[in-house]
Amino acid sequence: MTVGIYYATTTGKTEDVADRLHNFISSAESPKDVSDVDDLSEFEGLDGIICGIPTWNTGADEERSGTAWDSILEDIGELSLSGKKVAIFGLGDSSTYTENYCDAMEELHSYFQKAGAEMVGYVDKSSYTFEESKSIIGESFCGLPLDEDSESDLTDSRLEGWASQLKGEIPALA
Repeated sequence: MTVGIYYATTTGKTEDVADRLHNFISSAESPKDVSDVDDLSEFEGLDGIICGIPTWNTGADEERSGTAWDSILEDIGELSLSGKKVAIFGLGDSSTYTENYCDAMEELHSYFQKAGAEMVGYVDKSSYTFEESKSIIGESFCGLPLDEDSESDLTDSRLEGWASQLKGEIPALA
């Protein structure tokens, strides 16, 4: 059973967080930049997928990440991912962009869901300070939001807790 970690990045922060997450989930494959994926059907061969996405195009209705993810969203939605567990972590700035905190997670979430994936890794919003986010479903974020600009001191503990949560939600990580 195999779980892949994929990310896209502009500044290198999302890649760094993907590497740090891998330290807590060593049973997953080494993180891979999604721009290096030649054929997205690679996702169909995995038991689980963990995706990292930043939010750069704040306030946008589409292509919110400003990364390679934006150009493959439609293609992801056309995959057959039924039975696959998918979790998303996102990077954003909760103090400067408090009205669009980690919005890109929701966009990626919706395309993986459209492909039939079972979405996991939801995180309660109560321990975060922000005004609005498109990534809120009910009372939870649709993944793990992280703020390397204003709350970088919380990243490792949030990653460790989320990694433990994912090990219970994605059997291939156990």
